[in-house]
Amino acid sequence: MSFTASARSISGSLRHEINVNGRHTITTDEPESLGGTDTAPAPHELLPAMVASCVSTMIVLYAQRHGWRLHDARVDVDYDTDTTPRQLQVIVHLPDGLTPDQAKRLRRVADTCPVRRAFEAGFTFEEKLVLDLRAPQVPSGAIAP
Repeated sequence: MSFTASARSISGSLRHEINVNGRHTITTDEPESLGGTDTAPAPHELLPAMVASCVSTMIVLYAQRHGWRLHDARVDVDYDTDTTPRQLQVIVHLPDGLTPDQAKRLRRVADTCPVRRAFEAGFTFEEKLVLDLRAPQVPSGAIAP
């Protein structure tokens, strides 16, 4: 299975619109200190968001399939970019009232998050540079920026 994401700069700014699988759009930006407008998360901020969302989704899916009513579940992920290798701390908050067995099973389910498994398996990168986008046309007599 393969997924595709395509990012385009919005009007040459640091804001980007990312098309995900032709079905969804995510916007990113950079903080003002880096020249952005801080109107959306920076790309590297999506990494902990991706992990938190994946773990939370796995827990809720499992609970629903077993008829367990979770009135609340929250997953906090702290991403430390200053460590090598990079470090993610995942904290799963579950409602009290779960049995010890339910809590143990949900803890194991959190470990099955596909994003986590992808990180643990590792990555390779294949990159290409393709010069195929047309430059904006400058009216005759105008000076290009």
